[in-house]
Formats: sequence, structure tokens, C-alpha cells
Amino acid sequence: MADFWGSVSEKLADRWASVSVSALVFWLGGLLAWMIGHGGFRALKAPAGWLAKQPTSTQLACILAVLLGVAASGVAVTRLTLPVLRLMEGYWPRFLDAVRKPLVERACRRAESIKSEFQSVAGLVLGGNPPPTQQQQARFIELSRRWRRYPGDGRYQPTRVGNTLRAGESRPADKYGLDAVALWPHLWLLLPDTTRDELTAARSALDSAVGAFTWGIVFLVFTVWTPWAAVAGLVVAVTAHQFWVPNRAEVFADLVEAAFDLHRLALYRQLRWPLPENPQDECVKGRRLTAYLMRGASGTSPSFTSPDAEEH
Repeated sequence: MADFWGSVSEKLADRWASVSVSALVFWLGGLLAWMIGHGGFRALKAPAGWLAKQPTSTQLACILAVLLGVAASGVAVTRLTLPVLRLMEGYWPRFLDAVRKPLVERACRRAESIKSEFQSVAGLVLGGNPPPTQQQQARFIELSRRWRRYPGDGRYQPTRVGNTLRAGESRPADKYGLDAVALWPHLWLLLPDTTRDELTAARSALDSAVGAFTWGIVFLVFTVWTPWAAVAGLVVAVTAHQFWVPNRAEVFADLVEAAFDLHRLALYRQLRWPLPENPQDECVKGRRLTAYLMRGASGTSPSFTSPDAEEH
């Protein structure tokens, strides 16, 4: 039993650490804000003196309550990660349509401007006669990177993060006729372990960045004790919003697209769906495969491939 409880305590400690590191930093910052608003370290004398006079059981109960509170706040922010990310992507309530519409139109104009300039520069760089200059090559690479972060026509989002993730989701449909959102659970089950590990790590990094933004916003509540809390909270929130979240969203979107690029045929083989013969045929079969998995089919076309023939 001693070994059992030792193992359980180690696992609980690891779990607490994984969930509560950010929460612990947050509450230590809140404690610092409280101390600044109440005279510095002298403010700790009264609660520390009270705790020192309590019996051991009371001290342990206080410590346990603090640990549970820190862990609970960490879990709460973790549960808020997905809703906050959806808001950062631009999935807003209907009453914000008046704000969303002009932002989507601005994203559309920017995408069209980048596309137009990219096509003109691409003609100079890829034409080869005369050879392109270094400035033209650098501009071509920059425009290619920026255009990659926008989805196709009619799919624009009002935010940078939303367009980045939407581009990663929509590109498999543009290239292969496969709806990435609808087919992602099916493809996920067929991905090799190394690919899933990379995707999981990228998504965890994105969620951590969104969590940092959430912690920064929540930290503003400590402004009641010191105005420096507003400065610290806004610095973290703005940094996460402008740099951490967009950069990690780009990595995750690229990996999602790469997963379809490299492993999409596993869907065809697992479902015994006829393999595409060329890019044009793949778009047609990809759309039919998407419809089949989303709604099913009752016709006689296409004919499923034989497992033995597919293996051969």
C-alpha cells in the first residue's frame, strides 16, 4: 500500500504541475500586486503569524486549499482555451456582425492585393528572362508566405489567426477535394504516431499561447490593488495576441495541411475507394469521398477496390 500511495502521489504531483504552472505564476503575480497595494513585505506578517500559530492539521488544510485553488483556476482557464480561440478566429455572436463584416472585407482586399502583386512578381521571377534581381526574389518569397495565410475566396475571417487556421483547413479542399474539417477525425485515426505527436505538440503550443492571452486579461482584476497589474496583464495579453498565437497558429495550420498532403491516400485505401489517377480526377473523387463520409451513399458507383488487388 505504501508503494501504491507513493505512485499515486507522484502522478498527482506531475498532473498538478502540468496544469498549474501558469496558474501558479498568475497567483504569485496577484500576491505581488496585493503586497504592493498593502505596504510591501510587511503585509505578509499578519497572515504568516496567524498561520504559524495554527495546529499542523490547520496548516496542512490551508496549504491543500491553496494548491486546490491554484489547480482549479488552471483547469478553468484550460476549459476556456477553445472558446477564447474561437473568438480570436473571428467566430463572433450575430450582434457583432456590424463589426465583423468590414473586417472581413478588409481581409478580402488585402488578400486580393497580395495575390495581384504576387502574380506580377511571379512573372518576373519565374520567367527567367531577364534573370530576377535579389530584391524581386525576396519580394516573391515574402508575398508567397503572406498569400499562403489567406483562405480561398468566400472563406475570409475578420482576424489574422482566423485566416491562418482557415487557410490550413481549406487548402486540402482546394487541392484534393477533401473537406479537412469533416474528414479530420477519420484521417487522425490513420496517421502514424510521429505525425500525431507533432500535431499534438503544435496544438498544445497554440493552446498554451491562447492560455497566456487569457491569463493576461484575467490579471487585470488585480488593478484594484496596483495600476502596475494593468501594465503587466496588457503586456502579456498583447504579446500573446500579436505574436505567440499567430506564430503558433501558422505552425499548426502548416502541419494540418502537410498531414493531408502526405497521408490522404490512407483514407482511400482504408475505405477501399478507387485511387485518383491524376490531379483533376483527385478533386472529383475527393469531393465524392467527402460526401460519402458525411452523408453516406446508396448507389452503385464507385465500385470498391478489392483488398487483395489494392495490396498488390
